[in-house]
Amino acid sequence: MQFILVIVTLIAGITLSTQSAVNGSFSKKAGTLESAFLTFVTGGIILFIITLFFGQGSFLDFFHAPKWQLSAVWFGVGYLFLTIVAIPKIGIIAANISAVIGQLTMGMVIDHFGWFEGMTIHFDLKRIIALIIMIIALRLIYKADIKNSAEEKLIN
Repeated sequence: MQFILVIVTLIAGITLSTQSAVNGSFSKKAGTLESAFLTFVTGGIILFIITLFFGQGSFLDFFHAPKWQLSAVWFGVGYLFLTIVAIPKIGIIAANISAVIGQLTMGMVIDHFGWFEGMTIHFDLKRIIALIIMIIALRLIYKADIKNSAEEKLIN
């Protein structure tokens, strides 16, 4: 079962990169805020319809949730907006690796202190080395992107 979840998450990452690329391109035509708005409105409509038929909870439970848990929507909006801003300027790979490094860093902090779920997974050398390797990869990719962009401008 865990292997299937890894594959599903891998597919989710593929769709996220594709969405980021399309939104970055779309934002050049329609605008950054407009692209983010269209994504959330369309997603909201689709999820509303799916929830009507397959939902197992209650929309009224929103009012009983701790208010800090509702802050998650702002993180999603922030992520989408910031990637739409970044992708046309630094490219899909650099934007996505930056996002993954941010996710890993914050995930390590959350796991270490046991925030939100109570389970703790402490920092260790392997995790820190993995993060450093990701930062090195980001630097190499970003430098290669700048070099390729400069060469492309010379050709044109």
